[in-house]
Amino acid sequence: VQLQASGGGLVQAGGSLRLSCSASGRTSSTNVIGWFRQAPGMEREFVAAMAWSYNYRSYADSVKGRFSISRDSVKKEMYLQMNSLKPGDTAVYYCAAATPRGGDLHATSGYDYWGQGTQVTVSS
Repeated sequence: VQLQASGGGLVQAGGSLRLSCSASGRTSSTNVIGWFRQAPGMEREFVAAMAWSYNYRSYADSVKGRFSISRDSVKKEMYLQMNSLKPGDTAVYYCAAATPRGGDLHATSGYDYWGQGTQVTVSS
């Protein structure tokens, strides 16, 4: 499974960005796509996750009400709409895919495939 994240950039505080994650290869082996982020000197942290084909969606408390995850299951694309961005949202954002092995979907260990990351910078 290959994942390609895109859509990052530089935005002022209060602005919006939409990230995209395009999945290819044996995507049928995966059931959930997650978004994580990693700021300089920090550990990679969970942001949001959504299932390809059933009703599962989850957000980190820090982004609830500001970020929204959505999908196009036919195109095998997942999106992260980020509104009301804050300087604290500055990080490299990664998308990841999980297989149905029962891993923790809020932890990096729960995911099997990772994209290359896209930089999001929010200026004050």
